[in-house]
Amino acid sequence: MNARILFSTLILIPSLLTLAGCSSSTDTAPEVATATSGSDGDAAQTDGGNTSDMEAGTEASASETPGNESAATESVVNDGPELIVTEPDVARPLGMVWVPGGTFSMGSPDGFPDELPIHEVTLDGYWIDETELTVAEFKRFVDATGYKTIAERTPKREDFADQLTPEQIAAIPEENLVAGSICFNPDFDREVFPKDRRPQPHEIYLVWKYEKGANWQLPDGPGSSIEDRMDHPVTHVAYDDAIAYCEWAGKRLPSEAQWEYAARGGKDQWMYPWGNEREPGGKWMTNIWQGQWPFKNLVQDGFAKTSPVRTFEPNGFGLYDVSGNVWEWCYDWYREDYYANSPKKNPLGPVDSLDPIEPNVPKRVQRGGSFMCNANYCKGYRVSARMKGDVMSGTWHCGFRTVLTPEMYATYKKNPASRFASDAPAPEVAAPAAAPSAN
Repeated sequence: MNARILFSTLILIPSLLTLAGCSSSTDTAPEVATATSGSDGDAAQTDGGNTSDMEAGTEASASETPGNESAATESVVNDGPELIVTEPDVARPLGMVWVPGGTFSMGSPDGFPDELPIHEVTLDGYWIDETELTVAEFKRFVDATGYKTIAERTPKREDFADQLTPEQIAAIPEENLVAGSICFNPDFDREVFPKDRRPQPHEIYLVWKYEKGANWQLPDGPGSSIEDRMDHPVTHVAYDDAIAYCEWAGKRLPSEAQWEYAARGGKDQWMYPWGNEREPGGKWMTNIWQGQWPFKNLVQDGFAKTSPVRTFEPNGFGLYDVSGNVWEWCYDWYREDYYANSPKKNPLGPVDSLDPIEPNVPKRVQRGGSFMCNANYCKGYRVSARMKGDVMSGTWHCGFRTVLTPEMYATYKKNPASRFASDAPAPEVAAPAAAPSAN
């Protein structure tokens, strides 16, 4: 989702909706057998673009670039002499689990075209947060640094230079240049939004709104609060906000391959972290949208919005919410054809971005689906599902988690923000297994 486009379309130029579109694929994901009616339409395939130090041609920071590679070489295979499999004998970073190095099949035939071809990937081992970053942990960062997220900053006219003409920019009323972020629009026009077909990219924007005053502290806009959401995932964080946290914490965002490998939990080619049936035995395993999106959420899983982390069962590696709750930023630039060109070992994504639907808007990958995901639109809660986001845009259904590699550990250990759980037991790692057949 692109906040700059949404801002301009909703409060300045409604006709731009027919031009801007979103990053949704026009192909429909195949239906999945379910125990009860469900829906997954998280604007998971609806998004915008981004800009960063990469786009500007500067060298990425060590915390942002996996393995400290420069932007110019981020796609190069890291052929180390020996695969890192075993967890180093050091104090484990607090709240993280070790993912042993190994090889897996990345991608799936059960989703959108950008999840193909299925290709073999080998990764060195790494630590990854067992949960999405919580509001409490992000507050710890803000309290220590005074950082203000992009959603808390007042937009400037020049922020729209890549989306609007000079005349359109000049026409923006000064009173509309107000800080905010993207939220669901419960008052969208239900007569206009399609009910019997997959919505077109420009129609997706109808169900979203630029909420003035919405940010990580006011997740639903003015009048809302995080007081009862400290153990929920932080939201309304743009890509650069996540990078700022990583730099402070001495960690980095996971590569897309690291994210999918960890999310699979040792289960090769399962559709979900727990198997191929979405609700085994009629039990909801994740926080998503039940019912036909975006018209009515049946809330059968108990949550209309975010849920506390660790609410649902962890996967084989001990990770929570790798399916549903909130989308998660990854390090990689997004290209729909990257899988056909990906290096086999430790891939770091393409050197630039290209989304055919919005070719002039660079994007980063998002993974995992959210509480807005449903079966009738995107099925973003599948472990192979890909999404892409505008780096300048935060939303009420996207957050992140971080990783730490053995090469980064010495620096992390000296970081004032670092914490350890040296007495924490190692998680029981599930051995790869054949997926159960779908019902």
